[in-house]
Amino acid sequence: MTLKPPFGRITIEPGKMGGRPCIRGLRIAVRRVLDVLATYKDRASLFADYADLEEEDLRQAAAFAAVIMHGRVEDYLDAA
Repeated sequence: MTLKPPFGRITIEPGKMGGRPCIRGLRIAVRRVLDVLATYKDRASLFADYADLEEEDLRQAAAFAAVIMHGRVEDYLDAA
């Protein structure tokens, strides 16, 4: 499933990670990104442990979580 901007880095694939939203098709769920954002004290350590992640991935994961909390995720689903 494709998401509309501004969530171009969030992917949802039924056969991957149980269909959970992930970062750029990687096996890193948005939920995991939120967990590491909450637990790592600094970005350098985070990126050392999660070398595939980029700053924009973190931003989009946090923004996506905010949309979900507001119950508006349907606004960003691409019907195509």
